[in-house]
Amino acid sequence: MVNIFRHASKTNAQTIVILTAFLAVSCAPQYSSPQQLRATNPSITYKYHNDQELLQVNQTAAAFCNQYRSLPQPVNFANDPDGSKVVIFDCVQTSPMATQPPFNPNVTYDYRTDQELLDASRNAQIYCMNNGSQMVISNVATNVNGTRTVAFQCSRS
Repeated sequence: MVNIFRHASKTNAQTIVILTAFLAVSCAPQYSSPQQLRATNPSITYKYHNDQELLQVNQTAAAFCNQYRSLPQPVNFANDPDGSKVVIFDCVQTSPMATQPPFNPNVTYDYRTDQELLDASRNAQIYCMNNGSQMVISNVATNVNGTRTVAFQCSRS
């Protein structure tokens, strides 16, 4: 009879250990596979003073983003207290060959904002790349009536 109680006690002890382990596992936080909480594109910030400098920093941002096989996209413009302007570019994965924007290299483009100037510049860059040229030459002019105009030309050198 003593053997039966020892065996029962041992079995009960094992059952209690198993149930305790099961309860501990079921009460523990359940984790699924790793989850991405945040991702950011590489970015770069430039200071500039005028439209021609903005086009230059756009070209520099393009060279910077090229190492990530991406193109610069302006995400923020700001005025600096010293009178200059600041632009932040994110490097964004895009395919220049995907769709060609409506662009005519023989037309000048009027623009009002820095964003519009960079949009026209990006369209010119894509147009030139799709037509075998890596370089875009730009000429910016302020008209007598205060409007601004930009003209682009593809160059092979």
